[in-house]
Amino acid sequence: MRDIVDGLAGWRAAGVAFAVATVARTWQSAPRQPGAAMAVSAHGDVVGSISGGCVEGAVYELCRTAIRTGAAHTQTFGVSDDDALDVGLTCGGTIQVLVQPSVAMTEFDQVLAAIRDGRAVATASVENAQLVIWPDRVAGSLGAPDLDDAAARQATGMLALGVTGTIHLGRQGQQRGDEVAVFVQSYVPPPRMIIFGAIDFAAAMARIGKFLGYHVTVCDARPVFATRARFPDVDDLVVRWPHAYLESTTVDDRTVLCVLTHDPKFDVPLLRVALATPARYIGAMGSRRAHDDRMRRLREAGVPESALARLCSPIGLDLGARTPEETAVAIAAEITAQTWGGSGRPLSDLATPIHHHT
Repeated sequence: MRDIVDGLAGWRAAGVAFAVATVARTWQSAPRQPGAAMAVSAHGDVVGSISGGCVEGAVYELCRTAIRTGAAHTQTFGVSDDDALDVGLTCGGTIQVLVQPSVAMTEFDQVLAAIRDGRAVATASVENAQLVIWPDRVAGSLGAPDLDDAAARQATGMLALGVTGTIHLGRQGQQRGDEVAVFVQSYVPPPRMIIFGAIDFAAAMARIGKFLGYHVTVCDARPVFATRARFPDVDDLVVRWPHAYLESTTVDDRTVLCVLTHDPKFDVPLLRVALATPARYIGAMGSRRAHDDRMRRLREAGVPESALARLCSPIGLDLGARTPEETAVAIAAEITAQTWGGSGRPLSDLATPIHHHT
């Protein structure tokens, strides 16, 4: 939904009806994960994608029907048969898609605003019924007070973890029941990417970070380099000693730290702080000689081996990168591989599943 929110807001402002199709569940090698969304307007315009093209035509028609009838619908799409013209997922996976017309969505304007502003909110849907779960309140109903309470409790926990998925409850909210499948979609602020060192490689890394959906911050102690002219698209531009800034800002287990300064006076105090945080990824740029010197300095500074083992240095995968843009791709590839458990090897060399589930 985050990818299509601007299109939905535009339709909403123009008074155009629409329907949203969302991947609710997946099995095997599905092309998109739960939460992937596609929307169709009453004029036939489309934003987003749920399968990379496999079932978009059929989902388009389901959305048009939902707009016309005002009724939500759940549809499962599976493996194609021998007829290539049939609807199905040629990749071999199965997806369950929830199609909802805009008229069935609770407090949708407020939900869109929260997503655009990076505020936490979750929706819990059962076709034509929906709850909206905010950190401090709940709106809407799934049809029974006890079911609402049970779904809201579980959705609140999922929202805190940033988890999207389907939960099963009894019709009166029984935890051991499975009569009602409730699709919970969590919208949390985007993960942070903090880039240290306002150099040309940082500019390329900031662009790819924004492309990947991160809230991007660039930090450098030198005001002559950390300027909006050089980094026009970053969310935050900080002129401060890197280690001091990192000590003062929020870092969680979704945060990515890219240390591109490759200068010991910045790197060592910064990495001492970074390696004590729960950051998901910590990478540092530099040659192998710079890496060896940096590791020596960090050991002398008392950083334990268990913490040093978390450091990705020299930063990035071996892609033979030369330019700042190629280097940014190599770093982004390493971040992605570490996030999802990928090996970084060519898929053509492997017989393992393409999609890693962690």
